[in-house]
Amino acid sequence: MKLNHSSVKQLREQFPALSKEVNGQRAVFFDGPAGTQVPQRVIDAVGDYFINHNANHEGVFATSRESDALLQKAHRAAADLIGTDDEDTISFGANMTSLTFALSRAISRDWNPGDEIVVSRLEHDANFTPWILAAKDRGVTVRMIDVDPSDCTLRLDQYQSALSDKTKLVAVGCASNAVGTVNPVQQICRWASEVGALSFLDAVHYAPHALMDVEQWQCDFLACSAYKFFGPHVGILYGRRPLLESIQPYKLRTAPDSVPGRWMTGTQNHECIAGTLAAIEYLASLGHSDQSTQVGHQRERLSNAMGQIRAYEQTLLHQLMQGLRDRDEIKVWGITDPDQFDHRLPTLSITHPRFSPQQLAEKLAEAGIFVWHGNYYALPLTEAIGVEPEGMVRIGLCHYNTADEVARLLETLDQISASV
Repeated sequence: MKLNHSSVKQLREQFPALSKEVNGQRAVFFDGPAGTQVPQRVIDAVGDYFINHNANHEGVFATSRESDALLQKAHRAAADLIGTDDEDTISFGANMTSLTFALSRAISRDWNPGDEIVVSRLEHDANFTPWILAAKDRGVTVRMIDVDPSDCTLRLDQYQSALSDKTKLVAVGCASNAVGTVNPVQQICRWASEVGALSFLDAVHYAPHALMDVEQWQCDFLACSAYKFFGPHVGILYGRRPLLESIQPYKLRTAPDSVPGRWMTGTQNHECIAGTLAAIEYLASLGHSDQSTQVGHQRERLSNAMGQIRAYEQTLLHQLMQGLRDRDEIKVWGITDPDQFDHRLPTLSITHPRFSPQQLAEKLAEAGIFVWHGNYYALPLTEAIGVEPEGMVRIGLCHYNTADEVARLLETLDQISASV
C-alpha cells in the first residue's frame, strides 16, 4: 500500500474510534503521542485470546499450549519491529516506565561512588527519573546534556566533556514526545561504547513514526510501548543477549534463569500481548505491495511500511507548519526550518500569547479536536525551556490523520484567536 491522502481515507475505516463525533462534528485525534487509536484487528485479537486461548503459561493442555505459541509469535514480531534476529532478547511488561525502573535497579547494582551516568534534558521523565534515582541510591554522579531552547535540540557538543571512563550508562530518547526532535542515537551509542558505557534508548515516541533498528544503532537496551504504535497498553524491552544473561534481575525464585523469562515479572498480560502482535501485523500490512500480500520477510514489510508512514506524515507536517508560520502570534517550539524536518517527527508543541495551554486545549476540544496540554511528562524539557507550570499545547500527527483535519485545526485556531 502506498500511503497518500486517498489511501489514508480508506485505511481510516479500520479504526472504529475515528468515527466518533463531538458536538455534531467528526472528532479529530491529534492526541496520538499520549496513545494512538487501534485498528479493528487489535480489538479482535484481544477478544479472540479471551474466547479461544485464555490460559496461563507452560501448561500441557490445549489452551495453554496455544497461548504459549501465540506469545512466542509475539516475541518474534516485536523482534522484527525493532530490528533484531533474536526474539529471546524481547521482554514484555506493564509499560516502558515499569521496565525501565526494573532495569535501572538491576544495572545500578554494580555502580559505585565515583561512577557517572549521562542523561539529557530532552527526555520524557520515564527515561530520566529512574536513572536519577538509581544514581542517587548508589552515590553516582549525573552528567546532564542540555537543550538548545531555540530549536529544542540536544547540545551534542556537551557529550565530549560529559563522557569518560567513569561513565557507566548513557540514556537518551530516540525522539522527543513533546517537540518531535529526532536525536542522532546511533552516534550517541557509539560515543557511549567508545568509553565502555552502556546505552539505553527510549523509543516510545519514535516507534509509530519511523523504523527502529537496534542492530544498526548498536544500542545495548531499548524500550518502547505498544499503545503508542496502535496496540494495547504493553511495554517492550530489548537488551543485548549477553547483558540480559549476565545482569541479575530482581525476580522470583520460580521465574526462569533463561531469557526472556528472567526479565518478565509475574504472569504477563497475554491478551494485550496478542493485541500487540496484531498491531505489528497491521503495520506490516501497510508494507505490502499492490501486487502481493506476502512480499518478503516481515521485517522487510515493516521497513517499507514505516518508510511510507514517514513520507506521508512529512506532508502533513509541512502543511501544518506552514499554516502555523502564517499565524504570527502562535509560537512553535522545536525545529521549524523545513530543511531540517528530517530531524523531527510530526509532533508540535505551541503556545499562544492570549490563551493558556489549558484554555486553548479546551477550546479545541469543544470543536472536536483532541490535543494535549501541560508537560506530557517531558518535565526535564519544559523546565529547561521555561514553560512550567502551564506547559504547552501538543499537536500529534500520525498516519491516520488527514490534510482535511490539519486544515480544520488551522481554521479553528483562527476562530479562537478572533473570539477575543
